[in-house]
Amino acid sequence: MSIQLTEISKIYGAQKAVNAISFEAEKGEIVGFLGPNGAGKSTTMKILTGFIQPSEGTVLVNGIDVVSNAIEAQRKIGYLPEHNPLYVEMYVREYLQFQASLHNMAKSNIDGVIEKVGLTNEAHKKINQLSKGYRQRVGLAAAILHDPEVLILDEPTTGLDPNQLVEIRQLIKDLGKDKTVLLSTHIMQEVEAMCDRVIIINKGKIVLDKPISELKTSNEQIIKVTFDYKLEEQFIKRLPNITAYKNTIENNWVLTFNTSEDMRPVIFDFAQENGLKILGLNTENKNLESLFRELTQ
Repeated sequence: MSIQLTEISKIYGAQKAVNAISFEAEKGEIVGFLGPNGAGKSTTMKILTGFIQPSEGTVLVNGIDVVSNAIEAQRKIGYLPEHNPLYVEMYVREYLQFQASLHNMAKSNIDGVIEKVGLTNEAHKKINQLSKGYRQRVGLAAAILHDPEVLILDEPTTGLDPNQLVEIRQLIKDLGKDKTVLLSTHIMQEVEAMCDRVIIINKGKIVLDKPISELKTSNEQIIKVTFDYKLEEQFIKRLPNITAYKNTIENNWVLTFNTSEDMRPVIFDFAQENGLKILGLNTENKNLESLFRELTQ
């Protein structure tokens, strides 16, 4: 495995920012690492890259222990932090030459990386002259400069316009063919467009770890319905294929079914049989965004 975290915890005083999480990722896999603010995403990424040490557990990158051999492990990692740290008074090419010297690598590789991330027309500029989107590209260029086997990208598409998004998405997908990529984002469409797998973390614990393909083939459907008067829970339970239900406000219900059958006609029949009128009804696909809300609210 390229990435292997086992029972990792990080404790700050009385707060457990990360609580005994474990997961693995292999070469050729792009993993979306999701969670609300404060869930422990960035802390986990900093532990994985050796910037902070875990309170408990082990972290391996390509079999190298990140805690006991951080420098060797970091040679295998490209890291784009959430708050992209750049020397903004330097020129783009100058900054990447500086980064290359830190890795003891030939500066001849820089032009290829500049072209790959779409910075060719900006390479002569100072970083402080660039838009936020182009600064993200500089950070991504620095992360891939030494051709690492593992890429850790914390909010890599922040500040990109729609056209830039398409280009960077494709770049990350191309990089993911022969690298291990772990990326965090708050944009669910990014995960669905780029990732092979999704991990959701909430309050320091992993609450979901599944391939994207499994989420897309789910038979779950959500129907929101408003009746003309309040209905008791015992009646809602009688609906076939129902797996979850929630009375939100007064006569409003959110109903979850696990079936490929369209349950709307069933609900209409149910209402008629029980002398109810339906004042409103709409469906919501069980997509990644609704699943994220369900697991983290």
